[in-house]
Amino acid sequence: MAFIQSARWRLLAHHIHNTNSALTSFAADDTLCTLAGRHGQYALRFWVHDNTIVLGTQDTRLPHIKTGLSFLEQKNYRVVVRNSGGLAVHLDKGIFNLSLIFPGDVTTSIDDGYEHMVSLIRHMFPEAMIVTGEVNGSYCPGSYDLSINGKKFAGISQRRMRGGIAVQIYLCVTGSGQARGEVIRDFYMRAGSSTSAAPCIQPAVMASLNELLNTSYTVTDIAQRAKVAFSDMGVTLTSVPFTDEEQSLYDMHVQRVTDRHQRCLPS
Repeated sequence: MAFIQSARWRLLAHHIHNTNSALTSFAADDTLCTLAGRHGQYALRFWVHDNTIVLGTQDTRLPHIKTGLSFLEQKNYRVVVRNSGGLAVHLDKGIFNLSLIFPGDVTTSIDDGYEHMVSLIRHMFPEAMIVTGEVNGSYCPGSYDLSINGKKFAGISQRRMRGGIAVQIYLCVTGSGQARGEVIRDFYMRAGSSTSAAPCIQPAVMASLNELLNTSYTVTDIAQRAKVAFSDMGVTLTSVPFTDEEQSLYDMHVQRVTDRHQRCLPS
């Protein structure tokens, strides 16, 4: 994996007993992007958030967004608006999120940023025939959807800021991908209209890794696979929490993403 130009990466494991809002994860990645730009730092971060629907800015402009939000609230979902592109995605305890953060001078190509993540995931799952390309009918579709046998189990996003790059992936590990797709479909059915451009979700094209590979992985297993992949590439991962100075930077980013989230949602 050519992008690993440093033999040492910082590891932040935020996937165990994390009850914070997903906004804190966006703030953490923004903090790490800033540190990558300032100090050339490389970081790998794991994160999990339960019962959360992450909306894109475009979703918040749907004509009946309040009705859609009420539906999600009745289903006991937290709703947050992300600080990067894309559309609605489903997070829960069976969804493992992984972020690669590295200096912006590693690559100027947006596609290269995505390819770095694809390369890592293929290294983690050599037994799987993973296909890259948009899966029609999936939620938050994109050209870097990951699928097996035509069913999507992962999606990738990318954020570039302050001289750093964060490439983020959600991996549907356990449970029913179709059930998650049904929640997103039902949200759009309520928030959209016959004349709006709300996505048409086909839940059957979504699946989890366990469904596709007939396995019983946990998110902890996937975290371990990521660590092993990095070790195979000669990288030392060092678990380093935020320093006091970095914590102050993180707190500032939490406030920023929270303010943006509140501005985007209807009053």
